[in-house]
Amino acid sequence: MNEALSELVEATAIEYGIPGVAVGVWANGQERFACHGVTSTEHPLPVDRDTLFLLGSITKTYTATAVMQLVADGRVELDAAVRHYLPELELAAEITVLHLLAHTSGLDWGLIVDTGEGDDALARYVAQVAELPVLAPPGARASYSQAGYNVAGRIVEKVTGLTYERVVLSRSCEPLGMAHTFFARDDIMTRRFAVGHNRGDDGTLSIARLWRRSRGDNPGGGMASSVADQLRWARCHLGEGGAVLSSELLQRMKEPTVALRGSNLGDAIGIGWFLRDVDGVRTFGHAGSANGQFAELLAVPDRKFAVVALANAGPNGIPFNRAVVRWALHAYLGLTERDPQPLAFAEARARELVGSYHNDVMTLVIGTTGTGLWLEVRIKPEIRAAADKELPPDHAPFDFGLLPGDTGEYIITSGAFAGQRGFFTRDPSGAIIGIDLAGRLFHRTPP
Repeated sequence: MNEALSELVEATAIEYGIPGVAVGVWANGQERFACHGVTSTEHPLPVDRDTLFLLGSITKTYTATAVMQLVADGRVELDAAVRHYLPELELAAEITVLHLLAHTSGLDWGLIVDTGEGDDALARYVAQVAELPVLAPPGARASYSQAGYNVAGRIVEKVTGLTYERVVLSRSCEPLGMAHTFFARDDIMTRRFAVGHNRGDDGTLSIARLWRRSRGDNPGGGMASSVADQLRWARCHLGEGGAVLSSELLQRMKEPTVALRGSNLGDAIGIGWFLRDVDGVRTFGHAGSANGQFAELLAVPDRKFAVVALANAGPNGIPFNRAVVRWALHAYLGLTERDPQPLAFAEARARELVGSYHNDVMTLVIGTTGTGLWLEVRIKPEIRAAADKELPPDHAPFDFGLLPGDTGEYIITSGAFAGQRGFFTRDPSGAIIGIDLAGRLFHRTPP
């Protein structure tokens, strides 16, 4: 099986044009690794099991665990108001700690701001969160929020009197022997680490020059780690995490808090984890993205199985990770994950969807070719103009189709995001007022 894994990883990396990848599998009580390629096309070093990749939003599982450790200590209550711990934060609604961890706070996605690299970076970020739009009353709906997790990280700081990073590294990573997991650039730059790559319109790859966002975003996505360390993290949450958190609280993190509709993220959200059934078997996991880097971790608790995939090129790192995870589920467990099939194109229904949608950071445009539907997501020009560092590139339009039933759900059918799902929202009169994509809400722009 080790040889089959290595062959699959190499062939898939070549197929998708990824410079460097690292994959790890925990199955039948054994670790297996397959690495291919290089850390950078400009200064190449071979990728190995200890090479550091940016994890993006997988970091949120560490933030959630840090909060649950404080729950175990009796220092944080999940149902307590955020302002109980952060009285200086003026919020428009009564948001609880659990709302933050379950993405039901109602806070918009987040802020694109650089608050420096000092120990006050997170405090400075959170001080601006009150400016974010509120998408819905707390608890009313799930909407993925980077800002919500950064606020949760700030609670960790206020309760402990330590920096967020110190708490996570000392209470989670060090007890598990995770010697290749870091936040600080000074720690990362002295080890072997991957840089992101983005593919231009002419098909060539270039180095992603904004390597990582600023420290204020760390709780939502600032960790760098190796595939070997991420398998340790998966094993911790599969039940080997007694040194980090009790089995009862580890299990609590994998219990549904809110159901998800029309989402490839999962069927429900636990505490820090997305939950979904694959071929009738419950899994938990999380994915993450940085500028030209993509990560995915998926675990199957009943089978004591986990797979981690890391890739250093966009946008094809997403389908690479997806293909490897699906192969591993089938090869090791006999589980097959299938995408639902969209309906045939219907022009009248398509015209109802065409238009522009927006959130604080991005604009989403839907159009029709006359025989199919497409959508395009772009960072707003004013956001790019205001940014003092390079932002990730926009993507070409994707084809998508509506799914059966009267749920308003759809699936992307082409490009790097093929298989991602979402849904349209209607008001009481039946008019479409928004669209969800990757857990983020876009409001319809008036004509």
